Amino acid sequence: MSDQIKLMKAKSVFNTMVSSLREKEWNFDTKEEDLVIVSGIKGEDLPIEFIVEVKVEQEVVQFLSRLPFEISEDKRVDAAIAICVANNGMICGSFDYDIGSGQIIFKLANSYKDSSLGADFFEHMILVAASTIDNYNDKFFMLSKGAITLEQFINQENQ
Repeated sequence: MSDQIKLMKAKSVFNTMVSSLREKEWNFDTKEEDLVIVSGIKGEDLPIEFIVEVKVEQEVVQFLSRLPFEISEDKRVDAAIAICVANNGMICGSFDYDIGSGQIIFKLANSYKDSSLGADFFEHMILVAASTIDNYNDKFFMLSKGAITLEQFINQENQ
């Protein structure tokens, strides 16, 4: 597929996402030249800010959300293990972790190659990602602050 056709398809996917979010009356900003949407959701207690990007070359829609805290230095190895445990049970998406900075990012990507993605798909993608983040951000935060131990985190995941 030529680069021009890939770009046209990516722009079409981006425009569908923007239209569907407008239809749902979401608050968001766009960086149209980069095919990026920036928005957020109020979680149960921590905010969930995210970007959705259409990746032209890879033909995917990617959802990224940086958790609003960093893991304290003394808990970074425990967090790495906890993130591996969390990722092991996930069907959609995963947490990426920079052990050097303590930063956690949730990532969910879906291909649009040879398919057409509609408004319901995008809403589902955002809601699945938000639900997953909301489920884990408190646990990672409590682990970082010493409010729960790694063993308690693992036991909660294995219930």
